Amino acid sequence: MYKVDFDKPCKVYFMGIGGISMSGLAEILLQRNFTVYGSDVKESDIVRKLRDLGASINIGQVKENITDDIELVVYTAAISRDNEEFQAVLSKGIPTLTRAELLGQVMNNYKYSLAISGTHGKTTTTSMMTHILLCADTDPTISIGGMLDVIGGNIRVGNSDYFVTEACEYTNSYHAFNPYISIILNVDEDHLDFFSGIDEIVESFKTFAEKLDDSGLLVINGDMEHKTRIISELKCNIITFGLNKDNDYSAADISFDDEGHPTYKLVKNGEIKDEIVLRATGIHNVVNSLSVIAVAEYLGIDMKYIKEGLYNCNGAKRRFEHKGVTDEGVIIVDDYAHHPTEIAATLKAAQSTPHERLYCAFQPHTYTRTYALLDSFADALKVCDYVLLADIYAAREKDTGMVSSKDLCDKINALGGNAVYLKDFLSIENFVKKNCKKNDLLITMGAGDIDTVGNSLLKK
Repeated sequence: MYKVDFDKPCKVYFMGIGGISMSGLAEILLQRNFTVYGSDVKESDIVRKLRDLGASINIGQVKENITDDIELVVYTAAISRDNEEFQAVLSKGIPTLTRAELLGQVMNNYKYSLAISGTHGKTTTTSMMTHILLCADTDPTISIGGMLDVIGGNIRVGNSDYFVTEACEYTNSYHAFNPYISIILNVDEDHLDFFSGIDEIVESFKTFAEKLDDSGLLVINGDMEHKTRIISELKCNIITFGLNKDNDYSAADISFDDEGHPTYKLVKNGEIKDEIVLRATGIHNVVNSLSVIAVAEYLGIDMKYIKEGLYNCNGAKRRFEHKGVTDEGVIIVDDYAHHPTEIAATLKAAQSTPHERLYCAFQPHTYTRTYALLDSFADALKVCDYVLLADIYAAREKDTGMVSSKDLCDKINALGGNAVYLKDFLSIENFVKKNCKKNDLLITMGAGDIDTVGNSLLKK
């Protein structure tokens, strides 16, 4: 594997530079005086920001973009082998690194590198950790898979030994990481276009945990079914968290205010230590917060900064994000949930907030996920008063006819739910305008572009 010498900046080309993680890496290299070039398929705010910082970016990926003076090419899993640029890179013999391989090498430059993994909750938990580190004035470097107001985007380049990033299991990319501390929030069945099933997913997380040095730390959800299998052969330090009182960190006396914000007693090794107040909604975020409290205390951060950081954190964009209220009084919330477990947690949080009827405009994400988890999706969504279904967001896949949103609609209704297949966003907007009344809550939900429905209804 090509090794980057961070003391000798070179010319690096990013294929797919507009992606959340890729753009963050590009910004880190720009701050280290590397010459950054790249390409993306379309203009975006991220692309424009990188240009302002000094990157040269092509829109469109053609072989002419790959010049002989490029010393390293970084690419994402979304780049296919027959991509014109990629073929030009191979023909010229230019060294390459995947996004994850570069990120793993970047982590080696930091004493306290933290990788936050799990099937669900990575971005929100990274947001929590970010707020704590900023409150403690640690000047961290942050790479997050969403847009976070407190850092003005998806990346913050600091000047300290603290580095925090999300670690996604898809394609086993996080196996290239080199963290000092790892968090495993949960392990669930997902990304079934890559993994064969839950056994392979558990093995993937086990391999990720084994990347830790003996002096490192794994913070793991002790309530997970697969915890023992993951930690059985580890030699590093281990801290457990969860709602079960047998964990090292747990929560007691959990209550919620009228907007679904939790307050709980922090329990450490069986003893009540403090009271924690969150602005991130839902009991699932109580669990997420326990993981970052464990990490922060391990790093020696004072509890006053931990409490302040958690209270200040209301999540990243598209994580139960209150978008506003329409002229007709309909409350609009947007959430990135695209897995049945995430959907169930989000809808449970929604049910604890003031509203009349609960509408969910859902855009399924990828055909393989929808097909494999169809029954679980239907079971999670049936609790809504109305489910408005858009067509499946294909992402990296092609429609082979294996499944459709109409199939999901039929499943929900068969379980006693109330779902309507409306296909496109305009039809969903018209349905909402005709049927939603004052104080009804509409959640636009999915990992695609369903959030544009809420923006349109709010005339944003």
